[in-house]
Amino acid sequence: MSGPVVNYGLASLPGSSQPRAITIGKFDGVHRGHQSVVDQLLAVAGDAQPTVITFDRHPHATLKPLDAPLPIISESQKIEMLHSAGIARVVVLAFDEELSSLSHRDFTRTVLVEGLGASVVLVGSDFRYGEGGKGTIETLREEGAEYGFRVEVVADVCEEAGQRVSSTLIRGLLERGEVSEVAKLLGRYHAVRGEVGQGFQRGRELGYPTANVTNNLEGFVPADGVYATYVTHAGVRYEAATSVGVNPTFGDMNQRTIESHLMNSSLDLYGATIQVEFVAYIRGMKKFDSPQALAAQMGRDEQEIAGILEGASQA
Repeated sequence: MSGPVVNYGLASLPGSSQPRAITIGKFDGVHRGHQSVVDQLLAVAGDAQPTVITFDRHPHATLKPLDAPLPIISESQKIEMLHSAGIARVVVLAFDEELSSLSHRDFTRTVLVEGLGASVVLVGSDFRYGEGGKGTIETLREEGAEYGFRVEVVADVCEEAGQRVSSTLIRGLLERGEVSEVAKLLGRYHAVRGEVGQGFQRGRELGYPTANVTNNLEGFVPADGVYATYVTHAGVRYEAATSVGVNPTFGDMNQRTIESHLMNSSLDLYGATIQVEFVAYIRGMKKFDSPQALAAQMGRDEQEIAGILEGASQA
């Protein structure tokens, strides 16, 4: 399956020659709430092209830089997930001074109408747009009547255990290492990916060689600790034990690393790009009295992880 059409920036908008069904949002994480929005967009699209307008950064990065949260997924991860959910076109706009200074009418005319040929626009009940967030659903309906598109409002809010599914909730859970709870909110395991770099090779010396994700890292790294994970390389998924942190037993690292040990396979992954899916939190990082004590604990971790992954969903 080929990827979606992607437009970057206002200057790249394709024009109004084709009708498009549009929804707008940050879509950080593409969680179950976002997936529900996409499903509703597909249901109202008719013959129009399903299109998501999203942004290259959190609005706070421009408006309140000190309050800007770290993204849950990278831009490329987000585009791939939206496409998998059924979106044909993704428009990535830079949330910069130029965009944030557009009035709501200018945004509608420039982006939705002239830039994308909107036939229907689906938004949440608290939707705001344009300079200072002055645009509302009411102004959007007025502009839709003027320019010939209809406005639909998202039908419901996705909840889990009585809480609204949100990127903020997911980010907080990841910061605490609660990856099994995150999986419920995402509808999949949270994943990071990156290129395997050269490590200290201590795992190999202890009998547990690891792949260290050090370069081009994408995705929010959860709290320090040891996790049950899956590692995917070249389309093949492997069971793995993954540690996140600075490995305090050796005490000579000051940068967090992601080290994955493939439990039933022996591959040289140096230089390869891998994806690490976090299934369950096993334990926190701790300093052991000796490398041998660490190796013994790693053996116990591996047994526990094997049991968890045996009963885990492969979805």
